[in-house]
Order: sequence, then structure tokens, then C-alpha cells
Amino acid sequence: MLPAGFAQKAAPAALVVGGNFSEKTNLSAKTPVFDRHARDAEVASLNNMLKNRKYSEVIQRINFLNSKNFLDKRFYLLLAIAYDGLGKTDDVIYSAGEAIAVAPQDPRAYILRAGAYLQRGSYERCRIDIDKALALNPKSKLAAKIKKELDEKTFVQATTEKAPATHKKTPAWVTWYFVIIVFAVLVFVYLRYEDVFRRPKNAYSRRESDIKEQYDFVRQIGEGGMGKVYEAYDKVLKRKVAIKRVRPELVRSAYVREQFLSEARMVALLRHPCIVEIYTVIESESSLYLVFEYVDGQTLETRLDIDGRIAFSKAKKIFESVCRGLQYAHSQDIIHCDLKPGNIMILDDDRAKVMDFGVAKKMVDNDTGARTVAGTPAYMAPEQQKGFMRKQSDVYSLALCLYEALVGQVPWTVKGFDIANKKIFPASRLAPGIPPAVDALIEDALKEDPKERIQSVDEFWSRLSAINPLPDDPEKTHY
Repeated sequence: MLPAGFAQKAAPAALVVGGNFSEKTNLSAKTPVFDRHARDAEVASLNNMLKNRKYSEVIQRINFLNSKNFLDKRFYLLLAIAYDGLGKTDDVIYSAGEAIAVAPQDPRAYILRAGAYLQRGSYERCRIDIDKALALNPKSKLAAKIKKELDEKTFVQATTEKAPATHKKTPAWVTWYFVIIVFAVLVFVYLRYEDVFRRPKNAYSRRESDIKEQYDFVRQIGEGGMGKVYEAYDKVLKRKVAIKRVRPELVRSAYVREQFLSEARMVALLRHPCIVEIYTVIESESSLYLVFEYVDGQTLETRLDIDGRIAFSKAKKIFESVCRGLQYAHSQDIIHCDLKPGNIMILDDDRAKVMDFGVAKKMVDNDTGARTVAGTPAYMAPEQQKGFMRKQSDVYSLALCLYEALVGQVPWTVKGFDIANKKIFPASRLAPGIPPAVDALIEDALKEDPKERIQSVDEFWSRLSAINPLPDDPEKTHY
């Protein structure tokens, strides 16, 4: 199931680097645009329900609207307020984070998330959010109240930690002894590494260098939740590259920055023909840059925007490459965590490469998996929405990508989806040329309990490869 407040978004096609486009056009499969007045009226109704403290009804209503593809970016903030009223801090943090992503200048989402962090005892994250909220609206009384509570809690904690136990005064000679030892060590380090201290500033590590001294940025070729992607030219190695500049606010905290760097270095070790390679990770004063292999092709998301859907015979070839790349990553104990059509690059011969392991996680050998919330909501497994990720989470996302490739849309947007019973329409009933065996494969890969789900990508591909195309598998797939 999707988390509250999310549905497949109808976004313009991503900018494609190279590749051959189909001449077919999709003229009728357009996402409906709902009337602005209708959405304003719905938001007003939801606000009135919040005033009357009908928090559960607000959540149910938004879930219903999202299931009908009736979307509005203001729903994220309303969800955060409703969850706050119910005291569900994890859901407040998640929904407020989505509200910040679509409206970063609205202080209310920062205030809600700061309050949730305060209740959980995450004081560092609380301070970051409340400082941002006060910067956007210095007159906010609620933000000032949360800041006061935070200061009181951190002051008490710091006072408790620093309160010295009763002990005898340290003799002066002991203090001087340690001062002399430290001084001697500093002198030794200076004499041993004197050349390092005398280097000019521009000879320091890449942290202090301007990335544009090595790379010529040609054009922007994409943008996502983590940052913008550029086509660039490496002037040193004389080759094209793709560079993702991570949004500064994602790595503002020193702890988060170091965690992100550690995971990026881990993913950079992956070497496989079905995975877009990360060449290097560059840290600058203001942000982080991921330098990728440049691939000529188009994403599966773009192909679907053009053709509507893909014939089973072609989809099978594309997903063979996806499965091989994903299975290799799993063999290295790395979970992708954000598999979706926008992260599958299709080459001219229908081979594919999996890209953007930007939120990938190291597998954890226990029942809970890697504990963090990351990914794209429409493609996240149920346990992933709660922050527990494992290799079966990637299998779930893989099945959703296959369903969308064959049908033209994720199952959550299909008309008639039974939310209460968590049932989707079989793919073979929604588009021609899909073997019925595909329905069983997708159903087994989308089990809510990961223990009942298909357990590995290798098992998923083994079953998919055994399914033969129908004799009348149509070549024309656009609606």
C-alpha cells in the first residue's frame, strides 16, 4: 500500500540524453487535470475538518482522493497536521518531509517536523528544522515555543552530562605534564609534515577545489528529489560524464553528510555491465557531487511517456538486464531502495542499465533490515515505508516497474483498484498481449509480507524468463 498522501504523479517527461525515440505519440493517455476550484474547495473542507479535530477522517479522505488520482501538493501538509493531532510522530516526519519537498518556503512543515523530532528526542534534527522555520517566519509563536522547549531540554541534558562528580582536585604538576606532552606531539607532527602545512590553499583536497576546474557543465538533463543531473565533460580524462549535484539541504548536517558519503563510496564499488557506474564522489564546501558513467539512451519512464506501454517480448528483454544488475548488487549486499522507471536506462538494442543507487543501503543480517526511510513512495514496499529495507523490497519495486511497463501505469492508479482489500487488476485484463502467467508472477512479488513474497531477484527472473510471449503479441503498444 502507498503511504498516506501519495499517488503516481503526472510529471512532464524527463529530458533524454541521446537515444532513439519512437515516432508514435500518446494522444489519449493523458492524466486528467482537475479543476483548481474543486481542489481549493476540497482543501477548505479538509481544513474545516482539522479545526474540528477530525484527524482520522482527514487521513481517510486524502487517501480516497489520492486513490482517484485527485492530487494536490497541499495534501502533504494537511496529512502532517492530522498525524500530529493523532500523535503519530513517524508519520508526521514523513508527511512533513514531503510537504517541505514541494513547498520549501512554507515554515509550517518545518515546525511540525521539528515538534515530532522533539518528541522523539532527536534534538539535533529538531534544531535544524526549527531554525529554518524561524528564518522563514521569525514571528511564529509556535516555532518560538518549540525552540524554548528544545533549549530547556538540551540545557538540562548538557548540565546533567557535565555535572562533575565529587573528587579531589587534580595536582598542578599532572596538568603541566599533559600540557607538555601535547605540545611535544604537536611539534613532532609539524616537523614531520611541514610540507603539508606550507602548501598553498589551492593544493588542498578536492573539498576546497572548484569542481568546474575539472568539469565543463554542458546542460541539465534531469532533476529529482535528491538534486539535479548535468551532462558534463571531464577535461582531465577527456570523456563525457553525468554529474548529480546533491541538494545542499540534504547534507547540511555533518552526520548526514558523512553517512551519505559512506554509502556513496560503497555503491561506487559496484562494477557490472547492467549498472550505471559511479566514477567518483566529490565533496565541495556547499554540496556533494556524484560523477556517473554517461549513457546514451532513454529512461523507461520516457519510453512509456512516448509509447504508452511496452510489448511483453520487449519488456522481457529489458527486464533481463534489470534483473541481472539488481541481482549483482544484492550479491554485494547492496539494496537499491529506489528502483523505478526513471532509474532504468534503455539502450538502443533494448538492453538496460540500472542507475541512481543514490539512496542505496547496505544489507543488515537480521529481521529488521536497514532502518531508514528512503525511496519513491509509489514504488516502495510496505516495510520500506516503515523504514525497514531488505532485498525483498527491491523485488516489490521490480514487480511494480514490470506492471507499469506492460500496462502503462502503476496499479495504484488503475480505475477500480480495491484499496480496502489491497487487490489490483491483473495486467492481462488491462492490456492485450500479456500472458496470464505474468499476473501470478506480479501477485507473488507484491505480497505485503516480505516473507511470503518472491525471495530474490534471481527467482523473479527465473519465473519471468520461463514465460513465453503470446503468438499475437502486438508490436503497436501506444493507446
